[in-house]
Amino acid sequence: MFSLNNIASEAGSRKKSKRLGRWNGSGKWTYCGRWLNGQNSRAWGGVAPWFEWGQTPLFRRMPKLKGFSNAKFTTKYSVVNVWDLEILAQKGITEITKDVLLANLVVRNRNYKVKVLGEGELSSKITLKIDKVSASAQEKITKAWGSVELV
Repeated sequence: MFSLNNIASEAGSRKKSKRLGRWNGSGKWTYCGRWLNGQNSRAWGGVAPWFEWGQTPLFRRMPKLKGFSNAKFTTKYSVVNVWDLEILAQKGITEITKDVLLANLVVRNRNYKVKVLGEGELSSKITLKIDKVSASAQEKITKAWGSVELV
């Protein structure tokens, strides 16, 4: 009959904990598995988690923060390549602005300015009205009889 007083766990499913510091009857004998002396043999002994055993610690190996960073006021750009413009030109879009790039999910952040880089080739004539263009990208656009206008 099933009752609360005869419930038992499966044999071998519960492991007994290692009973340290209970003298020789525990089976660990004289030093209780901790050996003779030293900080690791004591009850709350041991070293800090960041201790590196005599090696120069990580926080001393790292360089200190020096200098001045004006990152708060830097101009952030979303990068568009020439091959992105070629894909838009194949869709039939000839005048490319930041709003067109946002609408076609080429650029995703409205707050960043847009810079066109020269990766890829362009075969269609386009009019580009954008924030910044690299020299190689401008050369490829003008070679394809397009025009670049900085806004």
